[in-house]
Amino acid sequence: MIRKHFILLLTVLLMMPSISIFAEDAELTNHSSSSFLMEVDTGTVLHEKNAHKQLPPASMTKLMTLLLIMEEIDQGKLTLSEKVRVSEYAASMGGSQIFLEPNEEMSVDDLLKSIAIASANDSSVALAERIAVSEENFVKRMNERVKELGLKNTKFKNVTGLPEEGHFSSAYDMAKIAQELLKHDEITSYTQIYEDYLRKGTDEEFWLVNTNKLVKFYQGVDGLKTGYTNAAKYCLTATAKRGDMRVIAVSMGAETVKDRNADVTNMLDYAFSHYELHKLHDKDTPLYSWSHLKSEQDELNLVADQNVSVLLSKGEKMEDYKTVVEPGNISKWPMKEGEQLGHLHVKKGDTTMKKIPLYVQEDVQEAGLFKLFNRVGKYLHQGYKTSNKN
Repeated sequence: MIRKHFILLLTVLLMMPSISIFAEDAELTNHSSSSFLMEVDTGTVLHEKNAHKQLPPASMTKLMTLLLIMEEIDQGKLTLSEKVRVSEYAASMGGSQIFLEPNEEMSVDDLLKSIAIASANDSSVALAERIAVSEENFVKRMNERVKELGLKNTKFKNVTGLPEEGHFSSAYDMAKIAQELLKHDEITSYTQIYEDYLRKGTDEEFWLVNTNKLVKFYQGVDGLKTGYTNAAKYCLTATAKRGDMRVIAVSMGAETVKDRNADVTNMLDYAFSHYELHKLHDKDTPLYSWSHLKSEQDELNLVADQNVSVLLSKGEKMEDYKTVVEPGNISKWPMKEGEQLGHLHVKKGDTTMKKIPLYVQEDVQEAGLFKLFNRVGKYLHQGYKTSNKN
């Protein structure tokens, strides 16, 4: 009798469909027509689905708009306190907006906040006009930046993402633009806000509420940009950080907000449950220092413009990794701050896994004859003392 039941049970089990217990075998983004997942520091791709397919990005376009705005602020050409006068054209934008009036003045800080939180089209155009005189000129800059980033499947026709023929991007390209935007640490101080107010205390007070609900409901999410049009459907480029590890997840073409958020949540869950980041060096921290005979400075420092990190599957050993500096040769004087001079090799055993450029931390001047003479004399004297000890 026991044998009969065992055979029956075995037959039932064999007839059941197989179920994979491995998350990497499961479809993370059933609802998205295109998706992409990457870790930011190392650029490691953790998942992709039709990632290079050209699709309308809707308001995710504003990732590039925000990038150019942040670069303008960093260069000192724009300040957060500056008041921007709104043109009739900017005030006429449809879609998501904060209902700016022609000739109204609003600070860059508030305009930036309204773009980051509420995806305001009128604010986007107002800042574009302030920076480049016209939206058309600003769009030219956007597309120039696309080329600089080496993106192959993006072409912008406006700064807002409103439907327009020939305006497209891809999940991969959106992630790379987001990665560049996140180099400006201040951006998440805006994109992580769930709700705020503009014109507070006035009759025109306006409530801002974040279109990215994951900011409130998913641990670690602090940006970045949603999008929706009839053609694009529901889109989201999200970023989340836990500990030192930050990831970017992109979903395009989902039928509903719920579907979009489910796919992004699946990608984030997968990243944080399967991988961990080990930071080796912070960006802008000297990785190599040496005294160059012909340098005016006594010490010359090389730095990386990014964190140097290793992404490991959970359980993988960190002891297998090391970093080796390959300093470059100075072929011209002077050298300016930020000029490349050498590389840092991230190695696993004897294999180089990543090669990171190193840059001069500050201007390097050539030593004058008097300093050079004294330095040579000092070296010769030290050499003489050492030889006498022997």
